Amino acid sequence: MDSALDDLIGYAMRRAQLKLFQNLIERLSAHDLRPAQFSALAIIDQTPGLMQADLAKALAIEPPQVVPLLNKLESRALAVRVRCKPDKRSYGIFLSKTGETLLKELKQIATESDLDSTSALDSQEREELLRLLKKVYQA
Repeated sequence: MDSALDDLIGYAMRRAQLKLFQNLIERLSAHDLRPAQFSALAIIDQTPGLMQADLAKALAIEPPQVVPLLNKLESRALAVRVRCKPDKRSYGIFLSKTGETLLKELKQIATESDLDSTSALDSQEREELLRLLKKVYQA
């Protein structure tokens, strides 16, 4: 049944996001991780030594929300906070060797999850969808 919502991009994006996240959540659960934690690991890997505020910005969350996320990663020995020499109040965030190793596996899991969740699309459609979504959120 069609509804007025079916013609809204935001509604369609949210429905697609729910499908993608449900699939990813299920796959990451084997490692006792959530999508935000996976995203944090990937961002830390790309920018070793970044500050908590920068991680919050990259994750599009409020800075206080980063603390429990990092606490979980540190308790699992996946990431470490290292006090910065110039500003003793600041900490740079780095992946541990365990975190680096796990992230390689998690990236493969995320790729497989994306492919599975978008199996109705061919590779060209998938690339076009990704291009258009980036265009929306980078504008």
